[in-house]
Amino acid sequence: MFIFKALIILNLGWIVYQDLKSRAVYWFLIPSLIVQLGYLHYTNVLQTNFLSAIIINIGIIFAIISILYLYAILKIKKPFFKEVFGLGDMLFFLALAIAFPTITFIVVFVFSLFFSLFLWLTFKNKSKYHTLPLAGYMALFLILILIGNWLTNAANLYLI
Repeated sequence: MFIFKALIILNLGWIVYQDLKSRAVYWFLIPSLIVQLGYLHYTNVLQTNFLSAIIINIGIIFAIISILYLYAILKIKKPFFKEVFGLGDMLFFLALAIAFPTITFIVVFVFSLFFSLFLWLTFKNKSKYHTLPLAGYMALFLILILIGNWLTNAANLYLI
């Protein structure tokens, strides 16, 4: 299991590196992350809880992206996937939705967004890009959460 967890951290680290470097992530990283995090979630909960959590979490993601889409089209009048929100970010949201039970997902998702906002406000003047590397910052947050959880065993992320 140690090697499996190390592969998850390596995958997340690669996402961080790619997104910070070029604001793009290799296409195969997100599907492999979805499989890895999904398997970790599946092995820690009952099958019915796994399926219901994924359905609820994807519904939450769909609602959030729909609201963002409407806001982008109606209020700021910019093309959604070209200027407002990246496809890699949406796929990373999906990876998080599959990774955790609903309550844990909501907590991790919200705090990863706050973490991303904090990092963006801190480092935006030092970047050559004017876009937020959301998937990269969220992946960095997830690395910190997973390593902290695995090392301390303070709370089981799958029982919250």
